[in-house]
Amino acid sequence: MPEFFGIDFTPFVYISIMKRRLIKTFLAAVLLLRLGLPAQAQPGAGTTALIVIAHPDDETGFAATVYKITHELHGHVDLALITNGEGGYKYSTLAEDYYHLELTDEKTGRENLPRIRKEELMNAGKIIGIRNYFFLDQWDRKYTTDERDPLDTAWDVALVRKRLIEIMTKTNYDFVFCLLPVLETHGHHKAATILALETINKLPPEHRPVILGVTDSEKNDTTKTTFVRLKEYSVTAVDTNIAPFKLDRTTKFGFKNSLDYKIIVNWEIAEHKSQGTMQLGMNRGDFENFWYFKLNGERGLEKTKTLFEELKKIPYPSKTY
Repeated sequence: MPEFFGIDFTPFVYISIMKRRLIKTFLAAVLLLRLGLPAQAQPGAGTTALIVIAHPDDETGFAATVYKITHELHGHVDLALITNGEGGYKYSTLAEDYYHLELTDEKTGRENLPRIRKEELMNAGKIIGIRNYFFLDQWDRKYTTDERDPLDTAWDVALVRKRLIEIMTKTNYDFVFCLLPVLETHGHHKAATILALETINKLPPEHRPVILGVTDSEKNDTTKTTFVRLKEYSVTAVDTNIAPFKLDRTTKFGFKNSLDYKIIVNWEIAEHKSQGTMQLGMNRGDFENFWYFKLNGERGLEKTKTLFEELKKIPYPSKTY
């Protein structure tokens, strides 16, 4: 590079070239976004998922998976909550001093728990990385194992269906997570999953997210777990040829491999203070098992396999001190 008046202009030319390159890179990124084209990324990165559940605290069943999606794969997870959780007043004895309210009194509990449990849910959501909340505010009338109770009497089913369609249409989710509608479980859990399945079944095939039903299990379980669909709801059938996808909460990492993902689940459970029995679930459940519903067909199988392969990875470098 020639000098002028004794000044070497090489550094200034180099800076100018670098600026042009940065501008080109920025413009290319903007163009990709405008065109809706995905940038190069690892498989599973940027995953979007919607949780559909009946009660605040039901999300604890897949807390470790959600945490890994949002924190390690840099994806996004939203949550649709169907009831306001007011029916949990019977379990609020220990929370009465904490909240300075007689929550086990039915009238007091039903008046205050919708607000309290939403706050607890959002505090728990901060831990696992929930992005958006959709509160459908349906009546949490009572505990029952009959899914017809909320579907026929307590819930405005037409409204719930309408909101779920709006939510799933506005955002093109990759996955929907719900609780597996096991026969003996809470009727609200089953009803929430039935409505999520029926909603997805009505979407155009090219816009349907993959829906997975979750159960937890222990490593020392000796009996093989099976699931038979609910008799009156064919949409609840799972693909029996596909084994449940698993997330191992006990996977070790950190200094001397002393940490695991049960810690995250325990943090999350601890936020649900108004529901005393929830705390008994700490350290339970070694696996989060995701059952593949039959209505998904084969179209979502590779996407699901890819996600769970990525979830097996541990991004934290091993450190020595």
